[in-house]
Amino acid sequence: MYTKNNNEDRFEILRCIRDVRVGYRTKIHNFVNLYECELGDDVMIGTFVEIQSGVIIGDGCRIQSHSFICEGVELEERVFVGHGVMFINDRQPRAVHPAEMMRHKEGWKAEKTIVRKGASIGTGAIILSGIEIGENAVIGAGAVVTRSVPPHTTVVGVPARNLTEHSR
Repeated sequence: MYTKNNNEDRFEILRCIRDVRVGYRTKIHNFVNLYECELGDDVMIGTFVEIQSGVIIGDGCRIQSHSFICEGVELEERVFVGHGVMFINDRQPRAVHPAEMMRHKEGWKAEKTIVRKGASIGTGAIILSGIEIGENAVIGAGAVVTRSVPPHTTVVGVPARNLTEHSR
């Protein structure tokens, strides 16, 4: 949506925010798409971020630019999400059912993904659905997380593996 700023001869692009619960001191940058989600206190949402329906973002989280947080995701307190992180909520995405009928929301359910407090997710990581990232876990940049990550563990690679196991 474009709007003309009355004080200057230029156009501004507004945020697309609909039905969002926003906590105190939360900062939302321009060019975002947020709808039907919850943002806690002291959250920072960078530019070009989309957060979908039903997502819960806990207090003190930082979501860097170009990240996508889809339905079914919950971030507990103080989670860091780096630039360009993508969450997935469907392990078998299909545009149509096998019977060639259009797939509708009634025939689909988002898989739950939870990121526990203090976890950090590096730039460009991809987080598959139906997993849990443990408290204070670290996901390396570019990692593809296909299974749950225990607390206080660092995972890297494609697919993501424990850093100590990965170096062997």
